[in-house]
Amino acid sequence: MANPVSLNAKSAVAGNAPAEAAMPAAARSKLQLNAAIMQSTAEISIGATSDPQALLYKSAITSINEALKADLGDNAIQQLASQDNSPEATAGRIVSLATGFFDAFKKQNPTLEGGEALNKFMDTIRGGVEKGFKEARDILQGLQVLDGDIAANIDKTWELVMKGLDDFAASFKAPAEEEQPS
Repeated sequence: MANPVSLNAKSAVAGNAPAEAAMPAAARSKLQLNAAIMQSTAEISIGATSDPQALLYKSAITSINEALKADLGDNAIQQLASQDNSPEATAGRIVSLATGFFDAFKKQNPTLEGGEALNKFMDTIRGGVEKGFKEARDILQGLQVLDGDIAANIDKTWELVMKGLDDFAASFKAPAEEEQPS
């Protein structure tokens, strides 16, 4: 039985030139990334005529959605795929999530004081962010989609995350510097 899934990233993105030209670059990049990921996923997971793999893929997506349901609601994967994935929005989510753990970090490390706690926290967070970006780049490189707008958007997201982390750290240092006499 032939597989009904047929994805072609080039035709899905570039097949409608007038609509594509009217699209903002970020939307076009997102569409290209989504099409490339879906094509690669279909090729890797499903293959040309491998119906058991299609069942496995569907089962995995269903199980992941069920596991995430309590925290993220119904159809979490589909909902997350439809969120704003611009570099600005993605960087904002990364910075917000990462810096949101600072109070918990301070409670777990009561012997670290002031600037020492902030510095250790920032080193930890930056290490995690660097690892995450490297892993994401490796995955996208493996899918052969890490080029053009996608690579540029990842670079911009990286810059915005680093600026956001710098701003977070500076917000704790500024009041302390203002209190000290000149």
